[in-house]
Amino acid sequence: MKIILRSIFPAVLLLTLLSGSALAQTKIATVDLGNTFTNYYKTKLAQAAIQDRATQLAKDDKSMKDDLQKATDDYQQLLTQANDPAISGDERDRRKQTAADKLKQLEDRRAAIAQYEQTAQADLNNQRQRMREKILDDIQTAINAKAKAGGYTLVIDKSAQAASLTSVVVFSDPAIDLTADVLKQLNAGAPIDLPAMSSAPALSPAPSLLNTNAP
Repeated sequence: MKIILRSIFPAVLLLTLLSGSALAQTKIATVDLGNTFTNYYKTKLAQAAIQDRATQLAKDDKSMKDDLQKATDDYQQLLTQANDPAISGDERDRRKQTAADKLKQLEDRRAAIAQYEQTAQADLNNQRQRMREKILDDIQTAINAKAKAGGYTLVIDKSAQAASLTSVVVFSDPAIDLTADVLKQLNAGAPIDLPAMSSAPALSPAPSLLNTNAP
């Protein structure tokens, strides 16, 4: 759906601008949604929270795998003991049964780890999605407010791309760009000591068009 919208938007925009009556009634502004998303302080807080959660999940996963490795080593030792020709047949049978029970425990542990990793990844993805949607809601609200205050009837995302992966907006007057004002409003309550971020972003805004219709 997003690809379709990005494909048809340039044509729709061109037709709109070519309409004299529409042009006379339309006041257009632009905003760089990607820049706004990246530099919003809540994005950095969300990234830090996700990274902390991912680090803890990885730590728990490693702990379980370390325990599994130790249990695997114990199983291999049991197998060696079960094949010791120096012990009686009954004792070998008993140890083989113990090894078989241990193998079943190992299989259960491996399945539990696989399930944990699957659930942990899903939870992390859900957390990332919830935070991303909340941040985009904040940005949309701020853009709406700036658009209404400035009397704009349409706000175009400068960072959006067409189906050809070229920019939808090939030129815009910096005077009609709301990015700096929107960021100033969004970051008004930012804490002084924002967490340091890694180079790999945990969140990213989806390419989109923000239409703001003033009443």
